[in-house]
Amino acid sequence: MSKFLQNVFIYDFYVFNRRSVSCRADIKQQIKSEITELQSKFPDFLPGLAIVQVGNREDSNVYIGQKLKSAEEVGVRAEHIKLPRSSTQYEVLACIDRLNNDTSVHGIIVQLPLDSENPIDAHCVTNAILQSKDVDGLHQDNAGRLSRGDLDSCILPCTPRGCMELIKRTGVDVKGKQAVVLGRSKIVGAPMSDLLLWNHATVTVCHSRTADLKAEVSRADILVVGIGQAELVKGDWIKPGAIVIDCGINSLPDATKKSGYRLVGDVHYPSAKEVASWITPVPGGVGPMTVAMLLRNTLDQAKKIHEKIAVVRPWDIQYLSLDLKDLVPSDIEIAKSQVPKDISVLASEISLLTDEVDLYGKKKAKISLKVLQRLQSQKDGKYIVVTGITPTPLGEGKSTTVVGLTQALGAQLKKNVFACVRQPSQGPTFGIKGGAAGGGYSQVIPMEEFNLHLTGDLHAITAANNLLAAALEARMFHEATQSDKALFKRLVATNKGVQEFCPIQIRRLNKLGITKTNPADFTDDEIRQFARLDIDKSTITWNRVLDTNDRFLRKITVGEGPQEKGHERQTQFDITVASEIMAVLALTTSLHDMRERLGRMVVASSKSGDPITADDLGVGGALTVLMKDAIMPSLMQTLEGTPVFVHAGPFANIAHGNSSILADKIALKLVGEDGYVVTEAGFGADIGMEKFFDIKCRYSGLIPNAAVLVATIRALKMHGGGPAVVAGVPLPKEYSEENLTLVEQGCSNLIKQIQNANIFGVPVVVVINAFSKDTNAEIELVQQISRENGAFDAVVSNHWAQGGQGAVALAEAVVRATQQPSNFRFLYDVKESIEAKIEKIATEIYGADGIELEPLAREQIERYKRQGFNDLPICMAKTHLSLSHKPELKGAPKGFTLPIREARASIGAGFIYPLIGSMSTMPGLPTRPCFYDIDINPDTEEILGLS
Repeated sequence: MSKFLQNVFIYDFYVFNRRSVSCRADIKQQIKSEITELQSKFPDFLPGLAIVQVGNREDSNVYIGQKLKSAEEVGVRAEHIKLPRSSTQYEVLACIDRLNNDTSVHGIIVQLPLDSENPIDAHCVTNAILQSKDVDGLHQDNAGRLSRGDLDSCILPCTPRGCMELIKRTGVDVKGKQAVVLGRSKIVGAPMSDLLLWNHATVTVCHSRTADLKAEVSRADILVVGIGQAELVKGDWIKPGAIVIDCGINSLPDATKKSGYRLVGDVHYPSAKEVASWITPVPGGVGPMTVAMLLRNTLDQAKKIHEKIAVVRPWDIQYLSLDLKDLVPSDIEIAKSQVPKDISVLASEISLLTDEVDLYGKKKAKISLKVLQRLQSQKDGKYIVVTGITPTPLGEGKSTTVVGLTQALGAQLKKNVFACVRQPSQGPTFGIKGGAAGGGYSQVIPMEEFNLHLTGDLHAITAANNLLAAALEARMFHEATQSDKALFKRLVATNKGVQEFCPIQIRRLNKLGITKTNPADFTDDEIRQFARLDIDKSTITWNRVLDTNDRFLRKITVGEGPQEKGHERQTQFDITVASEIMAVLALTTSLHDMRERLGRMVVASSKSGDPITADDLGVGGALTVLMKDAIMPSLMQTLEGTPVFVHAGPFANIAHGNSSILADKIALKLVGEDGYVVTEAGFGADIGMEKFFDIKCRYSGLIPNAAVLVATIRALKMHGGGPAVVAGVPLPKEYSEENLTLVEQGCSNLIKQIQNANIFGVPVVVVINAFSKDTNAEIELVQQISRENGAFDAVVSNHWAQGGQGAVALAEAVVRATQQPSNFRFLYDVKESIEAKIEKIATEIYGADGIELEPLAREQIERYKRQGFNDLPICMAKTHLSLSHKPELKGAPKGFTLPIREARASIGAGFIYPLIGSMSTMPGLPTRPCFYDIDINPDTEEILGLS
């Protein structure tokens, strides 16, 4: 070799050595810059790497330390999970499984070798890592994809990827070159040969058994060595001008070194550098590039996962087709004729992650609140509330409309869409009303599971409510039978001979303004303050509940047992959905918020007029424990396979009558900015919609985009003065024949409800829920009146008979309405007086001339003001059958004053509810309840008669 050529090779080597360092630094800087840029757009974006180590090998500790340091430098969150040498294969796999399901971890590597006292199959362990998180590229799926040339769908192993990066940075075109890979390991040799092959090199793989190894190596334009034999390849093996990548690292004894050894590669570096044009040093060549590629792979996977789970796109959802019949069968026949998707399939279609879905059988699931954290940067979809005219016995079909509209938006218009509906109570299901899953070809399925138990939320509410009732009774009993000091001694537990307050008791001390925390330091007065709630029995507002219609529990006497003699009192049962805990569930925004709301529920007042809360009774935490699963919405589906959240079902008279805030929030994130969430407000727009806006939206912070106002021609005729409807008697002819006069007169109610929606600045779409005997003239009259009186649009929908196909016009009108600018506003400022807020609802929403507060209501309102509860929204409890307080007054009554009989408070839920007239909180069973028709086929387990 000429001296000139030798000098060129030597110069190129030094350039390559510097370039390997520069290349590594460039890659790390590029990674750091990409992360910084992504975090400026998505503040929650943070690539996560988990390094699993078994045992405590010193060399492994050194390698891991280098990886952790490099990760910190570029902004990757690296976690070192160190398992003891006693770890079994099962324990290692359990650790891998946990990391697979951790959405904050985007890359997982297992440090090899595994230093365990027990036999562990390393191949089994590396293959347990999710293919999408295998940033070492060792998973058999990644290896298989690489071998097939599917480079875009696999993760490249770090060392081969680093080698390719070094080769490319020499400026030499790999295509057409003779490449030799010396070594066939799964980590380096085999994937390196695949990578060179799919970059169009002609590749020869050599190994320790290759005949005439020197001759094979000497033909290489590109030589990659990773055979594990120190300095095997000498300079005279190498083709002049070849690129040499040395992946080996070995230690040789060296007395001149302080450590007693020196590190060398698989290539004899001193002789090879005289021949190669480019060569990597050992150490400091391939090793640091491997770490850089590990971080590159982690960032690449973090970006892919973030794009998949944190950025919502149109769902790849398979809709279910309907077999429409001209003569619409019964609801249960239709429901049973449709085969629903497994809920796990639907969850995957709408981009829910496995660890966010808690399956309850195959057709329903609980959805974790973790979705909100994952999608916190995602913009909400459009928010639509479905309400109606003042209800009549003829029905308007709000629930059916919610489902039909959702099916139309999804299956027909191909929008991301969610329905959010209330969970039905067992009381009406077995009583007089039946189920509440919608109707006809617009239903939630399986309707039996929807109407019966679902995922147990109502049972959890019942248990929590009755635990609080038991705590209240027990506390009054013990206070009546013990001295202050005896109470204090028993209330403050002794732990290992030391008396100390528990956390919930510290809450009570803070409320009392007592700063002491050592029970031994308490004075007699402080002991009394803490231990004695001194409950005034006449102020108790907390009742027991049961999810069954049972009129004989409307008034009961408790304390009749022999040990409780002298402590009897009269109380009652309510139905479970009337419990304040149900209202808390519907209005809560997080588990933390629910804990606070449950703790501050007021059950009575003390004899000195102070409110007594669940936390004062020491039971707030326990109530939250009972409700920890109930806080998660339940996922189901419609007949056409669109997703539905079923969550909460508070009374629409004494509570606010809406499904949960959490279901709406999660749904709005899942559908994305271009999607839609449709929810229902109970009863007419004057009750359910007003409470939706003034209570639910106030606590959720969500801005509604449109309201859908449901009406039927038949119901409008009743509001227009049509004859009374009697159960079991055929409808009078006025409801089956054209009668424009009754329709026009009845539109007074529709007009008022349109005006009510417009008061809140929300565009309202009137939907005429069609019946076969409605005439074109009647429908056109309603449409004309609606548009002339402030409706954004008025359309006809036939979703009951045709499913989503019959609601396309409604869906299109709703889409147009949501594109209008939002001018949403509340009806009142919560800081106004309780009386002023009540009067504003009465005059502006109901059309009353004013209000009249009865003495009891005045007394209660003054007490709430003294207790600091003035600034709560108002939840009016009145009849749903009229805009006034008199059910018989249809249409839009005028000239009435609204009487306020009482004013009660749901402090945990967060509202004051004035009572207008008497409100039954425990329905009774009729002479012939629905349960007469409900049975089961013992052979097929098919439920019969549910509707």
